[in-house]
Amino acid sequence: MFELAGATEPGEPVSGAGDDITTEVGSYVPEPGGGTRLLFVTIPPDAHMALPSFDGPLYAAEQLKHGPGLGELFEPDGMHTTPTVDYVILLEGELWLELDDGELTRLVAGDVVVQNATRHAWRNRSDQPARMAVVLIGAAPAQPAEDGGADS
Repeated sequence: MFELAGATEPGEPVSGAGDDITTEVGSYVPEPGGGTRLLFVTIPPDAHMALPSFDGPLYAAEQLKHGPGLGELFEPDGMHTTPTVDYVILLEGELWLELDDGELTRLVAGDVVVQNATRHAWRNRSDQPARMAVVLIGAAPAQPAEDGGADS
């Protein structure tokens, strides 16, 4: 479950008066050049998704509804890539970060992860939900290296 707690758009002025600068957003994925999102994400235990009563299509529909722009990036196995720099702080519970190469890293409350458009998935192998705070900063996609050989 995604909860949007804050958002900025590129070029949006900031108020020193303490005004709420969070605007209506069409996507939880921020635009490059200054767009940001602060999300709280709750991840249920993987075992819940293996229960016969688990409704996969309903869960996917809820992800799309509650995480516009972000939900569409998820592959069926939970892997996803966003064009963002992500600062992730695990607030409660335990998660396993799975990277594109299949490597798994165990995280516990208080752990911090910084990702740069990294293809990954979050796995909750515990019996309790895990909650994290995630700051996404919109980033331009990397440009392919020019094939010109070695510099002279």
